[in-house]
Amino acid sequence: MTAFAGLSEADAQARLQAEGHNELPQSDRRTPFRIAIEVVREPMLALLLVGGIVYLALGDLKEAIILVAFATMSIVITVVQESRTERVLEALRDLTSPRALVIRDGRRRRIAGRDVVRGDLIILSEGDRVAADAVLLHCQDMQVDESTLTGESVPVRKVAWDDRAGSGLRRPGGDDLPQVFSGSLVVRGSGTAEVTATGQRSEIGKIGQSLVALDIEPPRLQAQTRRLVRLFAILGGVVCVLAVLLYGITRGGWLDAVLAGVALGMSMLPEEFPVVLTVFMAMGAWRISLARVLTRRAAAIETLGSATVLCTDKTGTLTENRMTIVEMRLKDGLALRPQHGTEMPAPFRTLGEFGLLASAPEPFDPMEQAFHALARERLADAGYRHADWKLVHSYGLRPDLLAITNIWQPNGDRHASVVATKGAPEAIASLCRLSAADRAALSRSVDAMASAGLRVLGVARAAHAGADWPDSPRELAFEVLGLVGLADPLRAGVVEAVRECRSAGIKAVMITGDYPATATAIAHQAGLERGEVVTGEQLEELSAAELAGRVETTHVFARIMPEQKLRIVNAYKENGEIVAMTGDGVNDAPSLKAAHIGIAMGGRGTDVAREASAIVLLDDDFGSIVKAVRLGRRIYDNLRKAMSFILAVHVPIAGLALLPLLFGLPLLFGPIHIAFLEMVIDPVCSLVFEAETEEDDVMRRPPRDPDEPLFSWPLVAWSALQGALAFALVAAIYVIALRSDMPVPEVRALAFVSLVAVFVSLILVNRSFSASLLTALRRPNRTLAAVLAVVAAILAVVLLWPTASRLFTFGPLHAGDLALALGAGATALVLLEALKPVLRPWIQSRN
Repeated sequence: MTAFAGLSEADAQARLQAEGHNELPQSDRRTPFRIAIEVVREPMLALLLVGGIVYLALGDLKEAIILVAFATMSIVITVVQESRTERVLEALRDLTSPRALVIRDGRRRRIAGRDVVRGDLIILSEGDRVAADAVLLHCQDMQVDESTLTGESVPVRKVAWDDRAGSGLRRPGGDDLPQVFSGSLVVRGSGTAEVTATGQRSEIGKIGQSLVALDIEPPRLQAQTRRLVRLFAILGGVVCVLAVLLYGITRGGWLDAVLAGVALGMSMLPEEFPVVLTVFMAMGAWRISLARVLTRRAAAIETLGSATVLCTDKTGTLTENRMTIVEMRLKDGLALRPQHGTEMPAPFRTLGEFGLLASAPEPFDPMEQAFHALARERLADAGYRHADWKLVHSYGLRPDLLAITNIWQPNGDRHASVVATKGAPEAIASLCRLSAADRAALSRSVDAMASAGLRVLGVARAAHAGADWPDSPRELAFEVLGLVGLADPLRAGVVEAVRECRSAGIKAVMITGDYPATATAIAHQAGLERGEVVTGEQLEELSAAELAGRVETTHVFARIMPEQKLRIVNAYKENGEIVAMTGDGVNDAPSLKAAHIGIAMGGRGTDVAREASAIVLLDDDFGSIVKAVRLGRRIYDNLRKAMSFILAVHVPIAGLALLPLLFGLPLLFGPIHIAFLEMVIDPVCSLVFEAETEEDDVMRRPPRDPDEPLFSWPLVAWSALQGALAFALVAAIYVIALRSDMPVPEVRALAFVSLVAVFVSLILVNRSFSASLLTALRRPNRTLAAVLAVVAAILAVVLLWPTASRLFTFGPLHAGDLALALGAGATALVLLEALKPVLRPWIQSRN
């Protein structure tokens, strides 16, 4: 291989076969079939399917079909939602896949980035995304944005291998290095580089490989639900066996005993839980997607609602990842902060104009873009573009002179040129040959601006006569004009988002690779709480126990390396915190995966970051995090309302299934009735709770205790009280109807309608833990009216359609019977609403 010929195509193909494609490590794509398998493995959903198979074996085909049908519906909801998310993530990955211009067999060819191999010569130009780790053989005035690896938006200078200051491979970040890294962006200049590492051997790949060893934090709600399921399964199994024995011994007919026992066991097992949980999470994912937030794992939304610590990157997360001129200082120290709509004095206009002249006419560098933006906004009336001026010569950055100099010919005059330069303040001071006193004054201004977190550049001008250019800008007589301070501005809404996080009891922490002064300044602007600042060097000296203590009082971590971010997240987890981590760079991926909730940026974010995260913000809006927190808390509140309702309705269902067995009365409900109640009425009614708006204090209360069970004992007691009252009312109607010699099919129909009427009352009671019925009714919930209409339609079909009536063994009901059923519902509503104000302090104090 020569510097001009590059690899031969045969050699390239051989290396591709031997070393593999230049691709980032990524998890296998979750196909719809794989998602379906994951859903079926959920214990309660698996129980539904097994229950359907058991009924089929017992010969109850209709019951089996109904049970399996609703289980299948639950699976379809989840598969459709998560498959849609995977397709969007695939589209995002395709958009960010770079291509590369390589030299092979002496010819330039543009190939897919995944086909680049070690030893390839790649041509890099302004605007190119580097396809693989490489070393520069030669370059011209090259600057590279390595923020995907380092988290810093300020570009770094590159030099050719022959111009390197040291030897050996270096890590990303830092000026005057000959290495370029996969995923970084060339913002200025050009060069040729030889590929040294691809795929998993690149710096990006190494970080990706570290993700393999990290396990995703399991959702706590899922664990709590499994414990609840086990409890109900044990209790239901015991009661089922006892019921079979009781029925068989007292009445004979062991087949009927088995069916009665199965019905009772069904009444005690919360088959609705997986359906309701799936619907809540799928609907929550849909609702948050309207704010352009993708949820790769729907259960993560609930966990986010309980987050206690939000670890956020600075660049591209709190800030916009673009540079803006925020302060200008003249050589005499006079300062100005440019604001739109205010007049800019002449000396500052000159400073801005020469900063623009020292920039590329069509800039790609973010700092040069900032000069152009300032000129467009503030210098438009001064003819700042100088359309009749010609750029005739440029001096790029060099390690020994950190300044960019442009020579312009005004109006085609070949003998009078205007020279503009900008660069590091010390370089400008050297070019202007400042005295010791002037250097000291300039240094004080630089220090003042740097302490505010600004990137400081000096600007100077000179004149040149003649058509020949000097070999170096040092030969020109420059006059210093002043200093320009640039900053990466905060995103719109960040301050409000941080304030709302604080009111919600969430500690916001910045973790950045930037310098402490800059990080502190940005943290202050964003409104983060004041606390300790810990640097990467200090963190390296801390043991795990010491770090766990320091994180409690620290709000800014500066000069942090990727592996240190992971240590910080783990330290918070060791302290019992629920950690949410935001980020967009490859350097964030390990901590995104290790956190309880990883939140990746979809616009600027990298493939690895998105793969490691649970939530993806498509518009990179920090404020969307607060929306996700609010939604997470709302979902959890509403889920508890729904589960409380389901527990409450199981009491009368189980009681009415057990009552005839204990007292020798005609059987009221069979498996078909209970399956219908639990798999139709309950989930449909639970949709009301999913659509319920959040409580007024949802973002003013502290995060819930991570170890708090889904059901506290007061809440279980409140559900049991509701269920006991519902059972007492319906059981009274059932017994009275039997003693009035009403035919058993009509008694069954009357008890069924009464039970549904009481269920509707329980919906209204449980809409809010903290508000009365009247207050809750004033809150918008269009789903409530729809559900009431659906319930009425279902009852009408079951009672009036002969086929359905025969299936349910219902007899006809009269107007007086319907009035009695509605009266039972109204009685339950009035009594429970009267009890709610008395019991509310006890329930809420321990919720």
